[in-house]
Amino acid sequence: MPKGYWIGRVDVDDPDGYMKYVAANARPFAEYGARFLVRGGRFENPEGSARARNVVIEFPSYQAALDCYHSESYQAAKALRDPVSTGDIVIIEGYDG
Repeated sequence: MPKGYWIGRVDVDDPDGYMKYVAANARPFAEYGARFLVRGGRFENPEGSARARNVVIEFPSYQAALDCYHSESYQAAKALRDPVSTGDIVIIEGYDG
């Protein structure tokens, strides 16, 4: 079964407010088996548009990635993120060769 991934690109307007989101998302991420592969860090954007922060989160399955996003606990965390940042999230099924 292929894994699932969140690919996020975020511009943070209020770092202190964003840290409240980070604290709140720990519970749903643990519950759904999330593992950060990329969490910020240096990057180059040779094509297209960019945001200041990039994140790649791995889940045990595509369904787990979807379920986490739509969970009540993640939506509560997201409500903290929305007013302090602008971002894009793609939830994608991994390639299982």
